[in-house]
Amino acid sequence: MAKSVGGITYKTINGKRYAYYQWTEDGKQRSRRVKDDELPSLLAEIEQRKAKKDAASLTNGLLLRDNGAAYFADGVLVAGMNGVAGQSFKTDVKLGAALTNFAANVLQWKKRDGFERLHDYIYGPGNDRVFILYGLRRTGKTTLIRQLFGEMAPADLAKSAFVQVNSRNSLADLNADLKILEGAGFKYVFIDEVTMLADFIEGAALFADVFASCGMKIVLSGTDSLGFVFSEDEQLYDRAEMLHTTFIPYREFERVLGLNGIDEYIQYGGTMSMGGREYNKDRFTFANVKSANEYVDSAIAKNIQHSLKCYQYEGHFRSLKSLYEAGELTNAINRIVEDINHRFTLDVLTRDFRSGDLSLSAKNLRRDRFHPTDILDRVNVVKVTARLMKNLDVKNRQEMSVAISQDHVREIREYLDLLDLTVDIDVENFGNFNQRERLTTISQPGLRYAQAKALIDSLLLDDAFRSFSLVERKSIAERILNEIKGRMMEEIVLLETKMARPDCHVFKLQFAVGEFDMVVANSENATCEIYEIKHSEIVAKEQYRHLKDAKKCRDTEFRYGTIVSKNVIYRGASQVIDGINYLNVEEYLREL
Repeated sequence: MAKSVGGITYKTINGKRYAYYQWTEDGKQRSRRVKDDELPSLLAEIEQRKAKKDAASLTNGLLLRDNGAAYFADGVLVAGMNGVAGQSFKTDVKLGAALTNFAANVLQWKKRDGFERLHDYIYGPGNDRVFILYGLRRTGKTTLIRQLFGEMAPADLAKSAFVQVNSRNSLADLNADLKILEGAGFKYVFIDEVTMLADFIEGAALFADVFASCGMKIVLSGTDSLGFVFSEDEQLYDRAEMLHTTFIPYREFERVLGLNGIDEYIQYGGTMSMGGREYNKDRFTFANVKSANEYVDSAIAKNIQHSLKCYQYEGHFRSLKSLYEAGELTNAINRIVEDINHRFTLDVLTRDFRSGDLSLSAKNLRRDRFHPTDILDRVNVVKVTARLMKNLDVKNRQEMSVAISQDHVREIREYLDLLDLTVDIDVENFGNFNQRERLTTISQPGLRYAQAKALIDSLLLDDAFRSFSLVERKSIAERILNEIKGRMMEEIVLLETKMARPDCHVFKLQFAVGEFDMVVANSENATCEIYEIKHSEIVAKEQYRHLKDAKKCRDTEFRYGTIVSKNVIYRGASQVIDGINYLNVEEYLREL
């Protein structure tokens, strides 16, 4: 039964005005009177149906501008500028109803915090700028765009286009397609994987100078984060708004994915592989070391290599040129990321050994006082870890024909910092203010945990552990991993606090004996907060003994200002004990 959208007409009878709904059905004109209380909702329904029809016309061959500028049939431009027939897009372009379908599967997914910034750019006043949405793979960039399409009014969707480029396209191809869209009256253009263009970095000013300056809203997205950093520093300097998606804090992990608990975040945090509550851990990016290494290779190492290849016509490789020419730069980056996480793991294993706290008394061997080095001491933890490091070094040398120098490591670490994958936390020594160390944290905890777990699994295959039964080896592995989770929880709190409080100095403070796991110092107010961070659900006086140490507190106040709070962050319930604030870790991170 064919039925038109219809409309409202009015008649005046005996001085009173009445509304009538008229429509065409099966070729016949039909009409009915509309009740007063029904009129507002019916008017809204008619407008909505008309707008949807207008949007659908883009893919049904119904758009023909008066000047003959553009004509679309089934989403393909068949008549282009000045009415010249036969033009088609050189890139992959989605329009109209295709965008509705594109957005359909993500409409129920919760949105990342950055969605509001993207929304404000699209609907805010023109400012001659482009919007850059960038980050490592699987951190939600394209999903944000799809969610925006899902919320667009039909009239706005009719003026929107999603353009996807590939390595075969050039900036000239994209420029031609944008001119066609501009001539057809499109206002909102989203260009995905734009860094795949070999000449993107050198010609990125095109988007701001030619199109954004004429009123078009341009959103650029892609996984080659470093390419965007280079373009923003040069071609798009002061002409781009940047939204980086790589860092996914705990509160977003919990709210968007529906997973609760710091241990879940430690094991799986770092990507938005799936939306909503249907979260399949077996398909997760960091489900095992194989998938984690593949992610490093494709999302991080190739990201850096492709950006350097396209930047300044391959003129910015610096000392990495030899690795690149030997075809080993991607492998070297992968190895350095893995080495950062391996050294973290080995440090967890040996930290207490270095401090001399290796008592093997029956009291310390009880489960509630266990430390993995208590058992590892029976096989000499130093020899085991030294052997493991030697094996790793040998493996690296065997797989690399070009040796990795300190210059290589330094430059690759710089790029990892620019990608927001690694963030350094200061470690200050109270006895020697000039002696400062750096604690390298990883913004994707699932990646660190997967590689750490793989290292522990290989460690337990060492000859030194053959005297242990399978049950004993599994118990050792479980307890070592719990210790790793404890150190990772400490670093997550430090990292997220640093990111959330840029006005403060966030660091670890070491004394001759003992340390504060975290100090948050505000030099402007001459105040500070001191913290211990414990991967525990129970309360014990030993946890806050340093916070109660009068000399440590006096020394800290002398250097960093008045202590305004003393806190223990742990996995139990929030409460106050003996003047110490016990803060639940999930609540603390959620409120940041």
